[in-house]
Amino acid sequence: MIKKEMIAMLLAGGQGSRLGVLTQKVAKPAVSFGGKYRIIDFPLSNCINSGVDTVGVLTQYQPLRLNTHIGIGIPWDLDRNVGGVTILPPYERSKGSDWYTGTANAIFQNLEYMETYNPEYVLILSGDHIYKMDYEVMLEYHKANNADVTIAAMPVPMEEASRFGILITDDTNRITDFEEKPANPRSNLASMGIYIFTWKVLKEALVKLKDVPGCDFGKHIIPFCHERQQRIFAYEYNGYWKDVGTLSSYWEANMELIDIIPEFNLYEEYWKIYTKSDVIPPQFVAADAKVERSIIGEGTEVYGQVINSVIGAGVVIEKDAVVRDSIIMRGSVVGKGSKIVKAIVAEDVTIGASVELGVGEFASSKYDPKVYQSDLVTIGEHSVIPDGVKVGKNTAISGVTVPENYPGGTLASGEYIMKAGGAQ
Repeated sequence: MIKKEMIAMLLAGGQGSRLGVLTQKVAKPAVSFGGKYRIIDFPLSNCINSGVDTVGVLTQYQPLRLNTHIGIGIPWDLDRNVGGVTILPPYERSKGSDWYTGTANAIFQNLEYMETYNPEYVLILSGDHIYKMDYEVMLEYHKANNADVTIAAMPVPMEEASRFGILITDDTNRITDFEEKPANPRSNLASMGIYIFTWKVLKEALVKLKDVPGCDFGKHIIPFCHERQQRIFAYEYNGYWKDVGTLSSYWEANMELIDIIPEFNLYEEYWKIYTKSDVIPPQFVAADAKVERSIIGEGTEVYGQVINSVIGAGVVIEKDAVVRDSIIMRGSVVGKGSKIVKAIVAEDVTIGASVELGVGEFASSKYDPKVYQSDLVTIGEHSVIPDGVKVGKNTAISGVTVPENYPGGTLASGEYIMKAGGAQ
């Protein structure tokens, strides 16, 4: 048996349905971020920077791009003979096959993987948050408190507290009560969904609750440990942390990277974020192009204007095109003379000439008001927007569209176009 002090289990199977057309064909942790990265690069980089060299990545929804991106873990130095990174999809057992039905159920189904390493501690992570954290410091805190469970937590505005699992602690930071998304929160200390368990405590809880439908850490495992009066502590984190689970928060987190003094700095020497880099030529900015306060990916060609935007690799911004306050992901093309304002354009999208995105006034979404509730124009990957059309605010487009899809040459604010191959 191979002995590891702490291994990480990274939950990366989420659909991320609140990201709308961005996650139709790709799991949320594989969505592009910051022009160069994918969301999962952040927890993976945190692991290797913290000295955690054994990571199980649990995938389920649309895993192809995630699997291709992670590969054997070379960019994160996780291509190890012992440990390293292992992709853990659901699999068929002798008694039939089970999808992962909850966060804890997914971990339970991989008990055998964890037992291989017989760890003293298990770190549970989510694959869809943007942050930098030294898990080694959290582990020292866990040991110092002789804890059974340590939950990373951070203060949130009181008015937002009902969206989170809320922790009530005593003077020593020991958790005295735990409320999952309470209507009237008694505290603003929110669980970040990052846990360190002493292995035997985790194993016992998972086995005892294995038949609970949709077994989840916040709803079942933590309350179970609390009822048994186990030592549960809150580890307060005060750095940058963003759950990029909604279109607005995803857009904001990207825009924060280009603030004059960015709250989240990608350029720190001592805590690098690693990713799989493609072999592509350097970027090119034409003589009469204009770039202001933007991130421009490798291989991108700019002939027009880019202002306050995050542009991925291999993008082409054609002559007289203007991109402002937007995210354009890798491989997309913005046609000549087009004006793009406050848009999220997914990978490999073709925007025709003289197109205007983000015109008019905000209107409520007719497609899914829970997902689309801001001024943003969201375009799914491999979509095509024909020449000369205008697209209003809070709109969603997916698929190859033609002029006939735009009555009078316009898609009004709050409207949507979902073509075959897109969301049905």
